[in-house]
Order: sequence, then C-alpha cells, then structure tokens
Amino acid sequence: MANAQCSCGALRLALPEKPNAVIACHCIECQRRTGAPFGAGAFYPAEAVTVSGFGKQYTRDAASGGKVHTYFCPNCGSSVYWKAENLPSMIGVALGALTDGSQFLAPAKSIFEQSKHHWVQIDAADEHFQQGSVARRSS
Repeated sequence: MANAQCSCGALRLALPEKPNAVIACHCIECQRRTGAPFGAGAFYPAEAVTVSGFGKQYTRDAASGGKVHTYFCPNCGSSVYWKAENLPSMIGVALGALTDGSQFLAPAKSIFEQSKHHWVQIDAADEHFQQGSVARRSS
C-alpha cells in the first residue's frame, strides 16, 4: 500500500501500490490549484482508495465540459485529491501528497501543453497533448 496526506496529516488516503496513470497537467486551473507551473497526479481506481479525515470540496468546470471536484484539507489548505465527472471510476492524487518519495513515478502523459510554461520540459512523458487527452462527449 501507498499513502498520501495533506501537510498537517488530517486528510489521508490509503492507495493501491501502483497507479493506473501518472499525468502532468499544464492547464491554468492546475497551475492555480498547485501554485506551481503544472500539476502532477497519479490516478487510482476509486474503489481501491480509502479516504480518512475530512476534505473540503471545491468544484469547478473542466475543459472537457464536466466538473472537477477537488478535495483539500480545511486545516492546512493542501490539495490532496480530485474526482472528475468524466472519469467517475478514477481518483487523481497529487504526487506531492504521496508520503513515500519512492512512489513518485514519472508522468506518462503531459496534457494542456498549450498553457505550458516555455521553460518546462517533461521528457519522461510518452504522450504530449496541446489540450486534454480525453475526448469530449458530443451532446
């Protein structure tokens, strides 16, 4: 098992050892969420993740047309995990919230590179997308 937590430890996640995917996202919303030039998340099957503690929820519109629900600690403010309506079976976990540094995997995808800072280079990624990597649903 792997673990993730906020800065103060009040919001914790127990995770399966290997994520299904690790993605670097350069969208403006991830930049704002992290306060960094990009967000990096590991994606796990939702049914395999155990959440303990209370996370406050912030919901925003996603570029895909759905909603993204981000959960952060109301004590320390750390953004720990998120759920996207367009990927209901998955939970994204902030790489920086993982408690064991050896659990950090390099991103396999780099998305929303249209808003990537010019000096950022994600060489480990096998796939690069100017926008998101999930096709939009047609109405």
